[in-house]
Amino acid sequence: MSAAVTIRRVVAADEPEWRRLWNGYLTFYGTALDEAVYRSTFARLLGDAPYDPNCLLAIVEGKTVGLVHYLFHRHCWREENVCYLQDLYADPAVRGTGIGRRLIEAVYAASDAAGCPTVYWVTQEFNYQGRMLYDRIGTKTPFIKYQR
Repeated sequence: MSAAVTIRRVVAADEPEWRRLWNGYLTFYGTALDEAVYRSTFARLLGDAPYDPNCLLAIVEGKTVGLVHYLFHRHCWREENVCYLQDLYADPAVRGTGIGRRLIEAVYAASDAAGCPTVYWVTQEFNYQGRMLYDRIGTKTPFIKYQR
């Protein structure tokens, strides 16, 4: 990407652009959420409780083009907390330009600063474009996800 990219924490004034991007992410995964979830999620992203989720935005030439949500949590196999990268989304117009990588690297840096050397995430099998990046920036594990 030739234009300068700024990665920064979300602030209250970012809500419309955050909603636009998060809605794009949810649509990609065939999901729709109630308005109450949008409101509570955004409020938590602005919170400062130890286990509130965090949000970073990617900005290029004044336009918000990507987001990442991540959170820290305890882990029974480690003394230190770990970081779960929950949601990552780049606007389709900027895919392939390094925005996703920059957002992941920003989460890596935030995790390092918090004393959390482990960052993990999951994706769906069909997310081929995302997985091409993930294969370069992370290590695929043999785990299979189950949920109730």
